[in-house]
Amino acid sequence: MSTPHRPADQPADRPADHPVVQTDRGPVRGTGSDTGLRFLGIPYAKAPVGALRFAAPEPAEPWTEPLDATAYGPTAQRRAFAEVTIIPEPTVPGAGILNLNVFTPAADPSAGLPVLVWIHGGGYVAGSSASPWYDGAAFNRDGVVLVSIGYRLGIEGFLHLEDAPDNRGVLDWIAALGWVRDNIAAFGGDPARVTVAGQSAGGGAVQTLLATPAAKGLFRAAISVSGAVMQPQDAAVGRAVAERFTARTGLPATAQALRDRSDEELLDFQGALSAPGPDGPAPMLMLAPFADGELVPEPVMDALTSGDAGGEIPLMLGFTEHEFNALPFPDAPEEALLGLLASLGLDPSASAGFLAAHPSLTTPQRMGQAITDATFRAPALAIAESRAARLRPTWLYEFTWTSQAPAFAGAAFHCLDLPFAFDLLSAEGATDATGANPPQALADAVHSAWVRFIHSLDPGADWPRYTAADRATRVWDAPPRTDPDHLAPVRAVWLREH
Repeated sequence: MSTPHRPADQPADRPADHPVVQTDRGPVRGTGSDTGLRFLGIPYAKAPVGALRFAAPEPAEPWTEPLDATAYGPTAQRRAFAEVTIIPEPTVPGAGILNLNVFTPAADPSAGLPVLVWIHGGGYVAGSSASPWYDGAAFNRDGVVLVSIGYRLGIEGFLHLEDAPDNRGVLDWIAALGWVRDNIAAFGGDPARVTVAGQSAGGGAVQTLLATPAAKGLFRAAISVSGAVMQPQDAAVGRAVAERFTARTGLPATAQALRDRSDEELLDFQGALSAPGPDGPAPMLMLAPFADGELVPEPVMDALTSGDAGGEIPLMLGFTEHEFNALPFPDAPEEALLGLLASLGLDPSASAGFLAAHPSLTTPQRMGQAITDATFRAPALAIAESRAARLRPTWLYEFTWTSQAPAFAGAAFHCLDLPFAFDLLSAEGATDATGANPPQALADAVHSAWVRFIHSLDPGADWPRYTAADRATRVWDAPPRTDPDHLAPVRAVWLREH
């Protein structure tokens, strides 16, 4: 097995642009940046290979010489995901995929800066913490330490196996947060001031961590950006996916049967699992966290809307207005749209309300909007409603500024908000999403709200809490505004509230 990093061959007394920080496993050497320091590809657990491929993560072996933390480490993603997301997400080969990156203003143990731990998206089957969209430069400029983490994906991370722990990807998130607790002070961060955040599958990860008792105490606040979880999500669903895997591949869903298979073979099995077939269409997010009854005790949406999950942890959550509208849905008769709405749980009255709420959209756009509402908008709104009823600190937003890029013109689509939140409008690939000359003032507003929330657990006076009285919602447009009950049509259609 190859080691995840080479020991750096330079002496330990390098200049300040190649600082060395001591972790609980050994020293790491990073590099300087315009706004601070960066330490890339630090292993937080052993490489998940051999007997560890489907096991719970184990702490990395200690080392003595400084490890070279100047380049991103291996990623769990093995193929590009460009057909689904516009985010540039590099694939880095190697075994040591359980690594993280630290961006810090200064590696001063006395600094006590707040920390943002970022979990990337990618439908739980792809994505990369090495994306230039997740660079921590702007957060460092504003006094925040940013940590971005890698974790096991797809079959390795989430397929139910009879002889392995369930939700291995969730165990990876918890292990990474444990590393932050134990080590972030050496990088200038305060382990008692950690905010966990993520987008899409990463936003679903945040929701899952709120509903996972083993993560309690590892973070004090949460930001769920376009968060999505498997629905339904009980243990029977996890077992059904495993049975589908066996039916499709002819292989038992066991670690013993899969442990020595190549990455390419696992990806082929994954493709077979998700392909259409006689046993029905593939549900969204099959390989994703599910309620195993132990690590994740109950379905996340149930835990967050009717249970006690999350407690008093401050939560900022929201979505873009048109998450999946830009996907190439085929033109179809209205009967097909009505069938889709019925499959998403809308009765004829609610379906009529949905159609009335979107009179100017084409049928394909309405299909995209229906998926957007059912997957992102309605669940987040339900969480906000439930938390507001229990007076829990919650802030809800909708990103409505629409892209000016030719491929996405007129849509506030999935991922569009990230360069604004990270204040990275000039990052690689950002203008492909936004179009030329995106509004810097909007990036200033979104990013500043995040920074205030991470520092003080409140995004600012212009964005009040979501309460049952006025349902204040921050609308990220140019210019931004706060509207009372901005999402009333979504409540009326999807939450059956009039």
